[in-house]
Amino acid sequence: MEKIGLFYGSDTGNTESVAHKIREKISKENVYLIDMYDAKAEDFATYDKIILGLSTWHDGQLQSDWDTFFEEFKEVDFTGKTVALFGLGDQYVYCDYFIDGVGIIGTVVLENGGKIVGKWSTEGYEHTESKAELEKGIFLGLALDEDNQFEQTDERIDAWVEQIKKEFPIEG
Repeated sequence: MEKIGLFYGSDTGNTESVAHKIREKISKENVYLIDMYDAKAEDFATYDKIILGLSTWHDGQLQSDWDTFFEEFKEVDFTGKTVALFGLGDQYVYCDYFIDGVGIIGTVVLENGGKIVGKWSTEGYEHTESKAELEKGIFLGLALDEDNQFEQTDERIDAWVEQIKKEFPIEG
């Protein structure tokens, strides 16, 4: 199996926990976790298959490590790379910004030549706006709400991992 880089940023530990669950479900040996706190632009060149994870804060702000790294991230060349995204947010309190971070970093991936897989239906969510919804009814990646729908997280991760295994594709 090809190496996969799973880049995540986490302030409260929720996104880190999801990153570990995704890694467990794909492959502990071939999925490499990279905390955005320690990430460098050249780290992205190491992988052709990449998973990006983050939470969205307040009124659509990137998680702090992604925010700090964002100017460098905008210079990363994603040509020839396949990327899947997942995001955490609160669809009720921040209904106008639900998982905006996925849309913000996903747009950079697309603009810089990457292919995005793992798009996710908006069905079952009660948000009003999202930068992650570039096309009506579809998020650019997996949407998780640990504040209001935590009981659905594991089931959603399972379904999404199966989906990206086919779309990357990943053997096993």
